Amino acid sequence: MNEMQTARPAPPRVLLIVAVALIGLNLRPFLTAIGPLTLDIREATGLDYQHMSFLTLVPMALMGLCAFAGPSLQRIVGARASMIGALVVLVIGCALRLVTANGAALIGTAALCGFGVAIVQAVFPGIIKAQFPDRLPVVMGLYSSALMGGGAVGAQLSPLIASATGSWQIGLGGLAVPAVLAVLLAAWALPRAETHPAQTIHTGSLLRRPRTWLLMVCFGLVNGGYSSAVAWLAPYYQEIGWTTAASGGLLAILAASQAAAALAIPAMAARQKDRRAWIWLTIAMQLIGFAGLILSPQSFAIGWSILLGAGLGGCFALSMVVALDHLDDPTDAGSLSALMQGGGFLIAAIPPWIVAMLHDLTGSFIAGWLMHLCAATLVAILTLRFAPDGYAGTMAIAPATQRAASAGMTP
Repeated sequence: MNEMQTARPAPPRVLLIVAVALIGLNLRPFLTAIGPLTLDIREATGLDYQHMSFLTLVPMALMGLCAFAGPSLQRIVGARASMIGALVVLVIGCALRLVTANGAALIGTAALCGFGVAIVQAVFPGIIKAQFPDRLPVVMGLYSSALMGGGAVGAQLSPLIASATGSWQIGLGGLAVPAVLAVLLAAWALPRAETHPAQTIHTGSLLRRPRTWLLMVCFGLVNGGYSSAVAWLAPYYQEIGWTTAASGGLLAILAASQAAAALAIPAMAARQKDRRAWIWLTIAMQLIGFAGLILSPQSFAIGWSILLGAGLGGCFALSMVVALDHLDDPTDAGSLSALMQGGGFLIAAIPPWIVAMLHDLTGSFIAGWLMHLCAATLVAILTLRFAPDGYAGTMAIAPATQRAASAGMTP
């Protein structure tokens, strides 16, 4: 008897929407919790700024590398099993931080968390497109909003727990609790049977399309701004006199703004297939936010954080939607999204280290913020290419090419 005959009745659709939100909430706290606790972690482990950057660089790099394996893993073990297994890895990575005693071990836990999150990010968009084809921008906005909102939770909750318990390990390791809840809900709510056809466009064929690489570059440059903000916004303000709690609160405001924009902007953009005007709006907010951090960090700190967070969160969500817009088949679109995230997160892993290096050279984070001003400007220019009328042409693969790719040959 096949799986469709033995499967239990599907859980209510609303339960899957709740799962989308809860899973998203657990994908960023392990990153955003680090910044507000930087001074405590450095004192306990002896890590300098460049080595502290590995706590962001390593998981972001793994998010990139492992995302390339997402489509293959999904074909081998299935989307549901991939998701549940990846969330279990995230739980283990968070829980191990309760007993972490040195910098190398802490970086190892970051790697575990990054691996688990990478698989979730590679597989989940395809599931969302298959389950909500008529509500894609809204549900992807919810997912992106929850993802960014989880960043706010990590930035605010972890330093509070660390302060109350006197242990930064508990502040970080306590994030395993909501991750366990995500595993349980995923096991209940995710579809047990495949509801969409197998991938029709080979991954190698997607990698030969210039559009795939353009999506990677734009996604990577924008998320490089995110990874640098997560790693260094709180330490930046601590250097100019803010307390750990206050700087963590500022990072939480940034993450909350990301969440709000990630939910609202895709919903507002849903009526138009051409998302470029909305992307440019989010980039303008990033430019103003980074410029504010450079020119007047003290006088309008909350405002700059809100603008920067809204710009980063809205652009992230729209980037996910634009990638899925390029192909009609949910599995193919999910594969393109996974590749975009793979290359994009590899790019995004590097800026926190560059910002740390520039800090060591100049004694300030300002040079790093200038770098991200330039990166956001470049993305604004590249976004001109995302005209929806051209999606079919940019992703078209000739039959001979597709047959060769399916056979694993170069045409």
